[in-house]
Amino acid sequence: MAGRGKSLGAGGSKKATSRSSKAGLQFPVGRIARFLKAGKYAERVGAGAPVYLAAVLEYLAAEVLELAGNAARDNKKTRIVPRHIQLAVRNDEELSKLLGEVTIASGGVMPNIHNVLLPKKIGGSGSAKVSGEDES
Repeated sequence: MAGRGKSLGAGGSKKATSRSSKAGLQFPVGRIARFLKAGKYAERVGAGAPVYLAAVLEYLAAEVLELAGNAARDNKKTRIVPRHIQLAVRNDEELSKLLGEVTIASGGVMPNIHNVLLPKKIGGSGSAKVSGEDES
């Protein structure tokens, strides 16, 4: 009865592959499944739920890290610190909306000078015509 059961034949031990590698993810699908079960969010957890959640979390982490890496490079640094994450999140419209009520420890504030505090421009705009100038 070839092809049935677990008869692996001569020395054919099958190597276990993780659910993360099957899904092509870096985030741990098995650990997320364990947390979903232990957290009692529902009586039962489907097979696809931890895979989907791991994929979403991995995407969000990659997005934040890419923007934070760009912010670090703009500041001529090779290491991402909380300040770079803060700048990345607050400059991105969608991430800022998602993390609007979140405080990032040691993140600081966005650089902003109120218009009232800026020095007044003297002499008006440069494109205005000066009376007495000929238009030739």
